[in-house]
Amino acid sequence: MAGGKGTMPGGRTMISSGLNFMANYKNLIVFQKADELAFKVYEATRQFPKEEVYGLTSQLRRAALSIPTNVVEGHARKSKKEFKQFMNIALGSHAETRYLFDFSKRLGCYKNGSSHIEELIDEVGKLLWSFYRTL
Repeated sequence: MAGGKGTMPGGRTMISSGLNFMANYKNLIVFQKADELAFKVYEATRQFPKEEVYGLTSQLRRAALSIPTNVVEGHARKSKKEFKQFMNIALGSHAETRYLFDFSKRLGCYKNGSSHIEELIDEVGKLLWSFYRTL
């Protein structure tokens, strides 16, 4: 990391220190990757069978979107303890996303490649755990 503890090249932030949280959640790599994952899940689920629109499609979308949403909400809280709780919820949503992704693969819901989503799920999981441990 360049530029001191928690700063990546280009000014992106991985972690926070003390109660002086980052000025903008959009600078958090964990948010950026979780946001990308949610976006890719939304794109991929467009090809899911129509009978799954209120089932698997909806559940996978909500789980994936919950990850960056909880990062944002936790970032807006006033203490590290509260932020950590929202990161804990994001970790649970990540686990749910992983399971639903694997389940939908077994059902053959992906007509196009799903490897990029799988890589993002793995990367987001690692980033979430790393970030969680710093709080």
